[in-house]
Amino acid sequence: MSLFRLSCSSIVPRTIFRTQIRNLTEEAPRMRRADILARQKMGGKQPTFKESLMAPATDTAFNVGKLALAGGAALGIGALCFYGAGMSRQASILDQAMMWPQYVQERIRSTYSYLGVTLGVTAGSAYLVAKSPQIMNMMMRSGWMSMIATMALLIGTGMLAQSIPYENTGSKHAAWLLHAAAVGAVIAPLTLLGGPLMLKASLYTAGIVGGLSAVAASAPSDKFLMMAGPLAIGLGVVVAASIGSAFVAPTTALGAGMYSISMYGGLLLFSGMMLYNTQQVVRVAETYPLSAERGRGYDPINQMIGLYMNIINIFVRVAMLLAGGGNRRR
Repeated sequence: MSLFRLSCSSIVPRTIFRTQIRNLTEEAPRMRRADILARQKMGGKQPTFKESLMAPATDTAFNVGKLALAGGAALGIGALCFYGAGMSRQASILDQAMMWPQYVQERIRSTYSYLGVTLGVTAGSAYLVAKSPQIMNMMMRSGWMSMIATMALLIGTGMLAQSIPYENTGSKHAAWLLHAAAVGAVIAPLTLLGGPLMLKASLYTAGIVGGLSAVAASAPSDKFLMMAGPLAIGLGVVVAASIGSAFVAPTTALGAGMYSISMYGGLLLFSGMMLYNTQQVVRVAETYPLSAERGRGYDPINQMIGLYMNIINIFVRVAMLLAGGGNRRR
């Protein structure tokens, strides 16, 4: 549950949407950080730590992020080739799938069916909100109160959906649809980037998620389940950077570093979480008892929420990077 709350918080808040979209059309300062430091040294004055952080940004943070992303992509391709070629000595999920009983197949099929419907509801909600100027204006308001309200909406609706037993069909599905619609409303400001870019971001996200799912399915069933600790730590760092970048000028060294962590680091992090959650869904489907535990049977909605939040976070970051956000110091 705690990972879910942080995943909701790491969706780039609407304050950042507004800041980033505005910065796509703003000119960055012409004076580079290196020029300022050089002039200070020539004058015999060493810059303080604060001055270094608030100096105009260079390309360093973005280049490091791009290199890390390229390394992650290369690692993913290598893992897919390694496991896909059957070079691992352990049986993969695909190998074990041939021996799954019918109830395990139905559980996994149901989980991914809900995932597809949830993404569709979120897309529809974002489209409807984008058509309403009043709601869009409300969703793009800046400030601490707006950010807190957004996080409360996402976390609150998500916790509500997860807390209701699946056997309580009406309430469970109403809460599930409410959460999907709330996420769609929060990411609706991304539609200002334009339909063609949103379509491209959707296709890129589908490719990333498909590739990661293939890696997780071709790997041993517990290979990525040991990543929970590092992923939780990384998630905390990305959440802090995402929130902090809304209040630090993006043209400063500190702001550029936070933005790079939020975008590039977040993309790597949620790719790793996609691997973890994919194998977690399979593990729970295989091991959850047939008889209801404490009155609650297998819940496909709860199981798919982790995958869903990973996909949303990946999509948001891909869209912003495609829009030119990968180098805000333009």
